[in-house]
Amino acid sequence: MSKVALITGGSRGIGFGIAEKLAAEKWDLVINGVREESAVTEPLAKLRAMGVKVGYARGDVGAAEGRAAIVKTTRDFVSAWSAEQGAGSSSSDLRSQVSGLNLLVNNAGVAPKVRADLLETSEDSYDHVVNTNLRGVFFLTQAFARDMVAAKKADPAFDATIINITSISATVVSINRGEYCIAKAGLSMLSQLFATRLGPDGIPVYEVRPGVIKTDMTAGVTEKYDKLIAGGLNIQPRWGYPEDVGKAVAALARGDFPFSTGQVVMVDGGLVVPRL
Repeated sequence: MSKVALITGGSRGIGFGIAEKLAAEKWDLVINGVREESAVTEPLAKLRAMGVKVGYARGDVGAAEGRAAIVKTTRDFVSAWSAEQGAGSSSSDLRSQVSGLNLLVNNAGVAPKVRADLLETSEDSYDHVVNTNLRGVFFLTQAFARDMVAAKKADPAFDATIINITSISATVVSINRGEYCIAKAGLSMLSQLFATRLGPDGIPVYEVRPGVIKTDMTAGVTEKYDKLIAGGLNIQPRWGYPEDVGKAVAALARGDFPFSTGQVVMVDGGLVVPRL
């Protein structure tokens, strides 16, 4: 039976890098984003060309109605695809045909609209960032975790995993985007909380913590980080790329780290290694 992954913010940047690596390993994918589906036809087509099923679940993770739409659309895709597979399966396969999401990748995130000093951060900016990057992730994870627990109870062999994409900003201070750092630090604790809650159910939860990654989110600070990287910011003297994060997620999704729930996988080129 094919496995299904939902990747929030999966149509570009780090999310698309993750989607490509999972598609290469024949995961069927539900891609979430806030844009109209007509605006993401190119990335969706690239993924479908890799021979996997790809659905689009439009919705804003930071809004309750957006999360409800994501959950409903994803459940509909999972059920439909499961039914398609079940129609051509033998009776010996029926036990494994539990309709449920196998992998949730919480990747969607926003940066502050304006990078402001900590003493000038507005409540509007704080709410915008925290609602998407932390509050929304909590309640989306809660919804799919319930589905996963139910699926595991129906079939203990059902595979389910949750992976949260955070940032070095969970521990590395940036006083001109404090709301972003706070949200990512909270998301790191969220990962440990859900790992602890879901461990007895056999559902591992991991945190992948990228460093400086070349995406549209970092496009406006390219010159700054080019200089910092050239000056030794990272042990590995280059930018990180979405595929670097994708490879880490794919390894976790494969089950290569079955006894490491609640742990952090750094994808930062050694940026946070203490050095003299």
